[in-house]
Amino acid sequence: MADLTEAELQNLRHLIGSHETNYQKLNTYSSQAVDPQIKQIFNKAAQDSLNTKQKLMGFLN
Repeated sequence: MADLTEAELQNLRHLIGSHETNYQKLNTYSSQAVDPQIKQIFNKAAQDSLNTKQKLMGFLN
């Protein structure tokens, strides 16, 4: 894999941080949801954010 430029690295860190924030918020929303369908939607969205974060972190290795 090619070396990342400083700008690409900053953008990658920003995206990773955004997905982590989304993951945390969606987990909180899920824990507060009463409706099982809404809880499931938030859980799925949180998992998607976590998966994307992990993929993006792969570029740092």
